[in-house]
Amino acid sequence: MKKTPALLLIDIQNDYFPGGLMALEGMEAAADKAAQLLAEFRARDWPRFHIQHVSTKAGATFFLPGSAGVEIHPSVQPADEEPVVMKHFPNAFRDTMLFDELWQCNARELVICGAMSNMCIDAATRHAVDFGLPSTVIHDACAARTLTFNGRTVPAADVHASFMAALTVYARVTTLEEWKRSLEASKLAA
Repeated sequence: MKKTPALLLIDIQNDYFPGGLMALEGMEAAADKAAQLLAEFRARDWPRFHIQHVSTKAGATFFLPGSAGVEIHPSVQPADEEPVVMKHFPNAFRDTMLFDELWQCNARELVICGAMSNMCIDAATRHAVDFGLPSTVIHDACAARTLTFNGRTVPAADVHASFMAALTVYARVTTLEEWKRSLEASKLAA
């Protein structure tokens, strides 16, 4: 069986969009890129996994069970045959069957996008490396939010850039267009 990449669409859920309970800056643009990426994987019939965070922690304020905000955004709505992996922690592999499902479909590398850059994208990418799964993060298909630390406000663009810079130690970090060009180049070389 041929080894193919698998797409992880992480937490592209309504609460992260404008009007949601935890709106992220740039989420609509990131979701548009994620939708294009999903279309590319569908066209090639490569494995796709939708990761959905459902908050079970006491005091959670978003991604609440049964709410409209927890639902996967319509821009990347899963097709009937596309698995939805429910998680309760930032790491998509923790207490889920994701690794087993990736193994079963013979995916030995990942393409990762979604939200938040500094939480679930970071956690899943680092854990994938621990499992020996080479990964590519499509950084323009990810989003973050402004954070505050020690009295300092860190703008969302800086949060995103900092985490993407750190992830270059673990993964290839690229744009959607660069990723598409690399696919074309590898097809020409084959």
